[in-house]
Amino acid sequence: MVAGSVQLATDAPRAASRARADLKEFLLAGGITPFLYPVAWLLRTALGFDTAELAVGFTMFYAAHVLNDPHFAVTYLLFYKDARSRAFGHAFGSWQRARYVLAGIVVPIVFGVWAAFALMTRSAYALGLMIQLMFLLVGWHYVKQGFGVMIVLAARRGVRFAPRERAIVLAHCFAGWAYAWASPHDPGREVEEKGVVYTTIAHPAALERVTLVLCVATAVLLGAMLVRKRLREGRLPLVTPLAALLSSIWPWSIYSSIDPLVVYVTPALHSVQYLYFVWLLKGNEARAREQAPWFETSARTRLGMLAVSALALGWILFHGAPTALDDMLVPRRPHGPAAMLGPTPYFAAIYAFVNLHHYFMDFVIWRKDNPRTQYLFAR
Repeated sequence: MVAGSVQLATDAPRAASRARADLKEFLLAGGITPFLYPVAWLLRTALGFDTAELAVGFTMFYAAHVLNDPHFAVTYLLFYKDARSRAFGHAFGSWQRARYVLAGIVVPIVFGVWAAFALMTRSAYALGLMIQLMFLLVGWHYVKQGFGVMIVLAARRGVRFAPRERAIVLAHCFAGWAYAWASPHDPGREVEEKGVVYTTIAHPAALERVTLVLCVATAVLLGAMLVRKRLREGRLPLVTPLAALLSSIWPWSIYSSIDPLVVYVTPALHSVQYLYFVWLLKGNEARAREQAPWFETSARTRLGMLAVSALALGWILFHGAPTALDDMLVPRRPHGPAAMLGPTPYFAAIYAFVNLHHYFMDFVIWRKDNPRTQYLFAR
């Protein structure tokens, strides 16, 4: 009887700790998103729209220094570590090495030449095309991340998806991405992004309707698949995995502008989800390598060094380097074609380059072909 009481006393703190960890994971993976809408409504009601927008916009502008910027920068730190052995050695299989060479060498050369051409020729059209490609692929990046997060979090809970089930999930991801890009219908407009003025590529109104049908159809298919899986396998602990997936597709991509305040927070939510997985990957790896046969530096030290490095590189990529280049190379009062590039063309070019390169590097890092991803599944 005494032993049973001691066991219960030991189990209770463990259960409470597990519950807190699950709640944290739910919020960081995207589950906090729906709770932000009533908060945004309360802010607009209490402060008025203009004051609330200023407060949220100001907060998220500075939050980008510790969330958005490091989330881009840490990708470079993960991707280019041991680059030679990964691209040309035996660390990866042949297909993964080919992807690594493509994302690590070919892609930055292509986008670097593209950006340099646009800047040297002062072509707002060429730089505008690069920016539009960035906006096209950002939806793909968001939904693919949501898919990966769902699959990993489900596996950590003992839920596996068969190839056909994974295909259904991916179908809804891609349909949501297509609809998010096609909506609203764009007849071709003159817009400004990071100071660059360009005309968007028009797409027909029918594309919006077709992609909407596909999005709804795949959502129904996804729901039916989950119901059948529940009936076949019993209880499915998928609240957090589904929150991660659906947040990336619906509120972050398709309906990202539904609330004028939450739209400021969306990039940070995506970055937090990403950084949480970096923490899982590198934290579990660092804790494993504290032990024999490596006996490396403590996990806390390694994670701290990674965080500081990501913060520093993020500042260089999005603040230090572009500001220095724009100050040195851009006329204070540009005329003619240069005026269409605005006062910060190097910032616009670097911003587009880093975003696009980030998408391709992620496509290599977060794959089961990468042996390091095994650390994501450690509890």
